[in-house]
Amino acid sequence: MEVDYIIVGIGIAGISFCEQLRANGKSFVVFDDCSQQSSSVAGGLYNPVVLKRFTSVWKSTEQLDIALPLYAGIEKRLNLKLDYKIPVFRKFASLEEQNDWFSASDKPLLTRYLSTNIIKNINKAIDAPFGFGEVLETGRIDVNTMIKGYKAELTEGNILIESTFNCESLHITDEALGYKDITAKYIVFAEGSGIRLNPFFNTLPLNPAKGELLTIHAPNLNIDFVLKAGVFLIPLSDDLYIVGATYEWKDLTYKTTIKAKEALLEKLDKLINCPYKVVQQVAGIRPTVKDRRPLVGSHTIHHNMYILNGLGTRGVMIGPYVAKQLYGFIEENKPLDNEIDIKRFNL
Repeated sequence: MEVDYIIVGIGIAGISFCEQLRANGKSFVVFDDCSQQSSSVAGGLYNPVVLKRFTSVWKSTEQLDIALPLYAGIEKRLNLKLDYKIPVFRKFASLEEQNDWFSASDKPLLTRYLSTNIIKNINKAIDAPFGFGEVLETGRIDVNTMIKGYKAELTEGNILIESTFNCESLHITDEALGYKDITAKYIVFAEGSGIRLNPFFNTLPLNPAKGELLTIHAPNLNIDFVLKAGVFLIPLSDDLYIVGATYEWKDLTYKTTIKAKEALLEKLDKLINCPYKVVQQVAGIRPTVKDRRPLVGSHTIHHNMYILNGLGTRGVMIGPYVAKQLYGFIEENKPLDNEIDIKRFNL
């Protein structure tokens, strides 16, 4: 098999780059061994505002302008529902927070996204005497459904190899890359936290963080918006809600923990006062970076080898943006944003 690209990993980063290759008529093959679960257990929210501090997400408008058409294209091609338009409500803890919200709404980067209407709470199942602020142009990508559908399409096209990619078997020359019976011009590693085991890029300062989510069944809650107040509460269907998420820096296993469950339920119980039942708990490892910017760029020696990683907690927004950056860097000789280029670490 001769292809333009080998892609390692088919989470949000891998899918985003594959979409760039499809749009530009490039051939590729994908390796994935299902070892990384950060994308498949992601809440999938796209929200242009940091709700803890009422500040703008880095390059939020540019990211959404690229991401939403990309997901719409996947929806249409795979005949799947992926993008659920849903408002995000931030619970106010005090009148002071209401005032901070109004002040933030006057800032140029936030005016488009922060509604200046205070929403009164009329839901008896929620404790919110100071009401909510609404974030506009928000939604949720059903990441798990997208990954399953995308992998099915790749399998049908005979371009998904469901096995571990063994870097030691990669034959590298300046002209081409060889891996078993595959010859490629370039390789892109989009392995998430699995990059720690990659001998070509494992010196990069990835700072993986374990996150756990709960799914609860709460028939009396009846909300049709995402609620942020200590935890995120994300409505699904059939009275199911995602509750998340935790951060853990030491235990980097995929095992769920009682500690995380108790921490989430403690915050949930301060937010709602209706009966619920926990029906699921999942864990994943987020590929985060100390400066909260992605890891994108080429290997210092092998210039046909690239990385697309470090999407962190906002992968559905950042992934398509950095994938487009990387494609332009490889194929069109466009410079990367200094903030995402791995050269910033001088390794």
